[in-house]
Amino acid sequence: MPSLDARAVASLLREYAQRTALLGGNPYRPKAYGRAADSLTALAVPLHVLIAEDRLTEIPGVGDAIADIITKLSKSGTHPSLEKLRKEIPEGVLELLAVPGLSPEKVLRLYKDLGIASLAELEAAAKDDRIKKAKGLGAALQTKILQNLAIAKSGEGRLHLHRAAALLAHAKDSLRKARPELKRVTVAGDFRRGCELVGKLTIVAEAAKVAKTSKASVADGLQIRLTDRKHFGAALLFATGSAAHVAQLQALAAEKGMRLEADGLHKGRSLIAGDETEIYLALGLPLIDPELREGRGELELALKGKLPKLVNDQDLRGILHCHTDASDGTETLETMAKATRQRGFEYFGVADHSKSAHYAGGLSVEEIAQQHREADRLNKRFGKDFRILKGIESDILADGSLDYEDDVLERFDFVVASIHGRFKLDRKAQTSRLLRAISHPHTTIIGHMTGRQLQRRPGYEIDIEKVLRACAKHDVVVEINAHPWRLDLDWRWHQAALEFGCMLSINPDAHSIPELDHTRYTCARSPENKFRRAYACAQSAQICSPAGDKFPSVCEAHQQGRRQRLRSHKPRLGR
Repeated sequence: MPSLDARAVASLLREYAQRTALLGGNPYRPKAYGRAADSLTALAVPLHVLIAEDRLTEIPGVGDAIADIITKLSKSGTHPSLEKLRKEIPEGVLELLAVPGLSPEKVLRLYKDLGIASLAELEAAAKDDRIKKAKGLGAALQTKILQNLAIAKSGEGRLHLHRAAALLAHAKDSLRKARPELKRVTVAGDFRRGCELVGKLTIVAEAAKVAKTSKASVADGLQIRLTDRKHFGAALLFATGSAAHVAQLQALAAEKGMRLEADGLHKGRSLIAGDETEIYLALGLPLIDPELREGRGELELALKGKLPKLVNDQDLRGILHCHTDASDGTETLETMAKATRQRGFEYFGVADHSKSAHYAGGLSVEEIAQQHREADRLNKRFGKDFRILKGIESDILADGSLDYEDDVLERFDFVVASIHGRFKLDRKAQTSRLLRAISHPHTTIIGHMTGRQLQRRPGYEIDIEKVLRACAKHDVVVEINAHPWRLDLDWRWHQAALEFGCMLSINPDAHSIPELDHTRYTCARSPENKFRRAYACAQSAQICSPAGDKFPSVCEAHQQGRRQRLRSHKPRLGR
């Protein structure tokens, strides 16, 4: 039989991963198979070439053992171990693993105890209350299943930004090595627009000669669009999308007596623009940043000269909301601070978990004092050019209070108030919970406001507009959590938040050194707030501190606001 291509092998390897997970045992093995399957979908070189040249281990996540499995799957279409696993569990059961919150153990229980062998059967069983009656499953699991079925259906085949970034980086490198004559190898598609989840992995490259610019080739799952120099910009524009944005550009072109096609902008028989910038200018528009190309009114703003200016990596002077090994991070305070300094930042805001977060090693009052002594010691060593800011990620309790007394909270430079539990409160109660936390005089930032985790769980129900307006009223910063599993506050609310008068802070929520770079996933999606530049805590809004105050103690503006709120603060009973 002919050898299977990378997409087919990736599908089989992903099945192998799922069946291995259901089998139990080492949990890292199925994860390794899954990562290797993802890598196969982004190959820029045909799989059979890599196999023939013994280069499979060049693929990210592929070692000798997985390379052997890939070779057998490609050549024979199966693997002895896979065939053995297939005899134990029906294929439809694998669908259940796509539902967030359903562990392999729970999936097996649903199959063996209730005979559920597909998503459709799972949904029917949940709606019929069969799951909550089953021993070891229960009402809570049934509710979670009903909530998360939509995620399972909508998120299929889409990647988180950090995973897409790694795959596309490898694809670009592989393509350049395989086709050194290609120029301007450029990432397009969902990733170029900064979408929170990436569907198609797309690359545009310039070749000396091509037959058509409008037809993309698919190299084992990676979409590669080759075009010549004259039409490169148009090809990049169409490959970037979104479809709604391109359709609006085409409608505008038609109004002006022109025609926008995949090879450029035409007037009559003449090509008048093939470069991306020139196409926009010919339509009477400035170049619109890819992150704004969603068909959500950006053309109207561009025509009026009112496009928002987007924040980039270079705008950020420092980072806040980072964890160390004092709670659930992997590195010491000193190591994280030094890594931040090496990246050119001017301050590092530690915010380990608070005492209620037992699952994450939340800090006791004694441990807080110890961390502050360490920060003071390091700050003396760093001198004037870099500073550690003392923060905490304080849990918002069910009633909206924070989980330290005021005399503890007042020791911090900043307080990130976040919800980490009781997600199932109704919309009114959850909103009230947040509003009380926002009104607390020591709250500086509201962390990951909606609590969503992409492809894991939806956010809890809150009145987002009401919460944002409260943040503006109390001078509490709204976090744009840059962790690729969160990206919360959702970018669709950023502009509204600024219009309400909110301050925004792009925070990496870093638990390790590599995660300090998470800010790259939100910067280009965040509009600049020109009216709040002096507030050092609101990083996406400012980047320039008040003159003469390099480290505004997150900052003097916050301290003044804190003092003002404390003066009007009435002690709460029952805390």
